[in-house]
Amino acid sequence: MSRFARLLVLGFLACADPHRDSSDTSTTTPPPVVQNGHDWTRFNYDEARSGTSSADVGLTAANIPTMHRQAVTIDGVVDASAIYLNNIQVNGAAHDVFFVTTEYGKTLAVDANDGSVLWRFTPPNYSSWSGSSRITNVTPVADPDRSAVYSASPDGNVEKLAVGDGHVVWTTSITTRASSEKIASPLNYSHGHVIATTGGYIGDAPPYQGHVSVLDASTGQLLHSWNSLCSDRAGLIDPSSCAQSGSAIWGRAGAVVDANGNIYVATGNGQWDGATNWGDAIVELDPLATRMLANYTPTNTANLDASDADLGSTSPVLLDATHVVQGGKDGAFRVVDLATVSGTTAHKGGEIQSVGNPGGGSMFTAPAVYHQSGGQTWVFAATGGGTAAWTYSAGRLTPAWSNGNSGTSPVVAGGLLFVYDPGGTLRIYDPATGNPVASLTSGGGHWNSPIVADGRIALPEGSANSHSSTGILNIWRLP
Repeated sequence: MSRFARLLVLGFLACADPHRDSSDTSTTTPPPVVQNGHDWTRFNYDEARSGTSSADVGLTAANIPTMHRQAVTIDGVVDASAIYLNNIQVNGAAHDVFFVTTEYGKTLAVDANDGSVLWRFTPPNYSSWSGSSRITNVTPVADPDRSAVYSASPDGNVEKLAVGDGHVVWTTSITTRASSEKIASPLNYSHGHVIATTGGYIGDAPPYQGHVSVLDASTGQLLHSWNSLCSDRAGLIDPSSCAQSGSAIWGRAGAVVDANGNIYVATGNGQWDGATNWGDAIVELDPLATRMLANYTPTNTANLDASDADLGSTSPVLLDATHVVQGGKDGAFRVVDLATVSGTTAHKGGEIQSVGNPGGGSMFTAPAVYHQSGGQTWVFAATGGGTAAWTYSAGRLTPAWSNGNSGTSPVVAGGLLFVYDPGGTLRIYDPATGNPVASLTSGGGHWNSPIVADGRIALPEGSANSHSSTGILNIWRLP
């Protein structure tokens, strides 16, 4: 074989391997632990799931193209996002750490500077569901005191894990039927409480339902569960004891929490009667999920249920003190003023605006809200059909820009917009114009989304539906 032919073959192999990167830094000297850094403690940054970090992330349009990628092999697919804590003690030494949970419930602490796995938690009975369709797409959440992270497993348990070594502090089940009720959405934390939601597995095999569970973060005590079907029954119930099944709470952002601690969820296909069954609805609950504060369902709620067009394929997005925007499988983007649909009385219809999702596609992602200095509010959303931006003011969305690039849940950090195209590209935009700033290459994925902190980007890849026992966590760092 000629030298030219050998070069062609080597070039082809490099391009064919999605985990190979000419700038991979896995063999270089790792950077030091960050001093006075900024954490990214949960999915989409904050309890409101804004997707926007106001921290100085150390990245600019000029230096992002110089970043080096390390593709870290981990023991499972993370079909979600990572979280990050800087300069914490793990195994007796200071580390910057990414935490991830795989599709079969393993939670790993990964050194952000060299990619080594510092510890891993494996759920009891892991082998009984590993390789099956019994999966989770959960993202962990960190305790504000930085001593623990909370995650979940396909056995229906929420676990509190010590940051220092991964040991279990407590374990609490939030379902009586883990074989049919899935913890799909990210966990949230607010006012000393861990908030988790449930849905069903692929195929919607009954019995299951969407419910919101609130746990005491210190003790693990299950304080309350609100059931979206048979809502007149308080606490954790066996879903087979309810006449209805469905109404999953499975949006990528899960439970969204406002500044007062109130909880917002959107439900999927299921019966809506405006009394005890709340399928295809937006629901606002008090901080302990004991009382409904507002509710909304579209006028065509029965059609949504019949056509598998879940309103709750994404979670409510908080625009201001009373307005939310809600995506869905039907391609509509509805703005609702919750002040006009408050209380337990059923509210059907009454949205103040409805616009199309980017590319007209079903929404399975979490939009980002960016309150720019100077008062302008932006909303960014991506689907399999494209990426788009709107400006928002006084209950109205105004289109700003759009393109045909697919994307998962966008995030804003350092004044830049980051959107992962699951075809294998992380795209970075100027949020005001949509102009491309840079792009970074990775492997393909599904619902994975990036986080950006302290001069690094972390992005898992792959699909939980592959049922693989290995996966990749991409870490980009500055040279």
